[in-house]
Amino acid sequence: MSVDWVGYGYAALIASGGVVGYVKAGSVPSLAAGALFGGLAGLGAYQISNDPNNIWVSLATSGALTGIMGKRFYASRKLMPAGLMAGASLLMVGKLSLALFQKPQST
Repeated sequence: MSVDWVGYGYAALIASGGVVGYVKAGSVPSLAAGALFGGLAGLGAYQISNDPNNIWVSLATSGALTGIMGKRFYASRKLMPAGLMAGASLLMVGKLSLALFQKPQST
């Protein structure tokens, strides 16, 4: 059983982004969204760590954030925070999509 360190790092990035948004701008929605999506990403990383084929929570979370933050980045053209989160989420979608197409490994 291998630990999904990338997934846990992604979850920490999301949660810390929400905290930074709250501290810098007093944005309660940023804090709530960071906690919600960071928690879901952490849950997904936990599930992948226990069963590498159980990627659906992580894929749904990173896919939703790719769409949401990608739209915000397109509208604002600001790299921080929308561009960074859209890029990191897109990379996670790519990583998880590759896991779907790999052959199952015998244990």
